[in-house]
Amino acid sequence: MSAPSVARAAIALRTEFFVMGVLFATWGVHVPTVKAHYGLGEQSLALAMLASGVGALGALAYAGRIVGRFGPRVIAAVMGCVSCAAIASLLLSSHYVALIAVMLVFGSFGSLFDVALNAEASEIEALTGRPLMSGFHGMFSLGGMAGAGLGSAAPALGLAAQHHLLLATGAAALAALAASRAMLPVPEKAGEEKHPLSLPRGPLLLLGVLASMGLIAEGAMYDWSVLFMKQERGSEAATAALAYASFSGAMAAGRFGGDWVRARMSGTRLMRLSGVMGAAGMALALAVPSPTVGLLGFALVGLGLSNVVPVLFSAASQTPGVSPAHGIAAVSGVGYLGMMAGPPLIGLIAEYSSLTWGLLVVVAFAGFMALSAQRAMRGR
Repeated sequence: MSAPSVARAAIALRTEFFVMGVLFATWGVHVPTVKAHYGLGEQSLALAMLASGVGALGALAYAGRIVGRFGPRVIAAVMGCVSCAAIASLLLSSHYVALIAVMLVFGSFGSLFDVALNAEASEIEALTGRPLMSGFHGMFSLGGMAGAGLGSAAPALGLAAQHHLLLATGAAALAALAASRAMLPVPEKAGEEKHPLSLPRGPLLLLGVLASMGLIAEGAMYDWSVLFMKQERGSEAATAALAYASFSGAMAAGRFGGDWVRARMSGTRLMRLSGVMGAAGMALALAVPSPTVGLLGFALVGLGLSNVVPVLFSAASQTPGVSPAHGIAAVSGVGYLGMMAGPPLIGLIAEYSSLTWGLLVVVAFAGFMALSAQRAMRGR
């Protein structure tokens, strides 16, 4: 593989990660909109989020096989566009069943998009011989910040929610299609797993458990941070959207510096520090009744969690005897299995108490991630 081809592929992959970040942010800033549009309580909203997790978990059972057969380039183009279409249709119906269907589609196709991008990232890391995964994931966070920024500006620009959804997802779909043309075809290698995903064991299971802790905390920021600012702190829509932007901006900064950190710090120590910072940031946002302090707390959570997924996916992709796509899918599967319990648990607590008490789950899981890092990352 020529160096120019790899360089073009790296640029294309950064664009794809940016697109995925925009999609997640567009969903995140419209959680309050969806809640109001469908007339939902926290528990019903949490169940819709759970539908996304169920769809993701079902798709991940075959993700390694599908990505291995068709290659990341094809999967990124198709799944990226379908994911965009799902987010664009969030408000097209007023029926709760339709929302559940949309979230199932977004979860399943979005997870395949995710695995394809991470498999390509692993291949580019191998071809260049240096850590790049954190930087790729930094573009996801940058996309999240851009998507949240556009969502925050939309009301001031007089842009209706549906028009914003169409604008953001339409641009994202075009970018995903254009970038996929320069991605590398990564063929499935002989002798690697071809069966559907089952519960991983050994090193992959431990990495998956750690991923579930990080993804529960990270997913809570995507799904609940904007609603928390609007509902618990009384913020205007534009200010509330900045919760996601501050989280994603700090996460982007942490990830762009993450490859430098990974080259100088053990995975165990990095995971431990990540958990401590994530728990401390969330505790700060919940304890101090100030929108400004809340934004600072969300930024600390983003910085703390910034390198959890890149480090774990990179480790999973290097598991002996397992293809990168299968390793990433296995760790993602356990991670999503854990994350599926997060939104409904937070929503259930919020329904009967408050969202502040519900988000204490983030503090607990981030703290547990710090405590379990030594065992899960042993020898890494």
